[in-house]
Amino acid sequence: MGKSLAVCMSLLRVLLRLFGVRSQAVEIEPGTVVHFWAPVANPSKTTIHNEAKRKPAVVFLHGFGFNGISTWLFQMLALAKDYAIYVPDLLFFGGSATDGTERSPAFQAECMAKGLKKLGVEKCTLVGLSYGGMVSFKMAEMYPDLVDSMVVSCSVMALTESITRSALERIGFSSWAQLLIPETFEGVKKIAELCTFKSLALPDFFYREIFQDMFINYKKERVELLEALVVKDKDFDIPNYPQAQRIHLLWGEEDVIFTKEIARNLKEEITRGQSNVA
Repeated sequence: MGKSLAVCMSLLRVLLRLFGVRSQAVEIEPGTVVHFWAPVANPSKTTIHNEAKRKPAVVFLHGFGFNGISTWLFQMLALAKDYAIYVPDLLFFGGSATDGTERSPAFQAECMAKGLKKLGVEKCTLVGLSYGGMVSFKMAEMYPDLVDSMVVSCSVMALTESITRSALERIGFSSWAQLLIPETFEGVKKIAELCTFKSLALPDFFYREIFQDMFINYKKERVELLEALVVKDKDFDIPNYPQAQRIHLLWGEEDVIFTKEIARNLKEEITRGQSNVA
């Protein structure tokens, strides 16, 4: 890790501890570990832990490329007072990995759900961005007793071939891997440019450190994740979500990857199976 990022992470750990949140590694099964930022569960901090137990649990799932804390830091700080915040790294991002061969969104969903249950979460609200939204939809389908509600932003239920084709044409890339698994720090700048409303005014050395820290490892595994993500249109069936599950769609007007038209189509798809969508 570069010096700038190392200093930032040290400060963040101290700051998040003040909010009752710490870094935790949860073994899902032998060979599979999911890293969480989660409420302190140390017996010497029982007051904080008991308070977290009483707060509604909110789980944030990040998009493809960056890890949990780099995506959700400001939301964590804003909401930690009133909610029990859980921010995992999806497999092959941050501190999460598996030695197994499964790469599907369903396996990501299974590992997140098992990790949350090991941390004592019985019911939660999911907040999913992009790839994290796809995993959120799968979690809601597979674990309706765990997922009480969802907020999904800039995502789809499944990344079909037709959605893939039109999105890549709009942004001028030949594949998701070309965009999301960059070969240089300039590629990281391009991701930031496409995925933020206003470009992040960061110096090049910071982008270089981000590239070294977040985009060098697990390249092969991330290519496999993307390959497992795209499904044939004819193979996609719209799941039926329970009526009690509240689903909220939050979208950016200028989103060029998952456009407002995709958001409207997504709402129509969800409402075919249930009416509790906003």
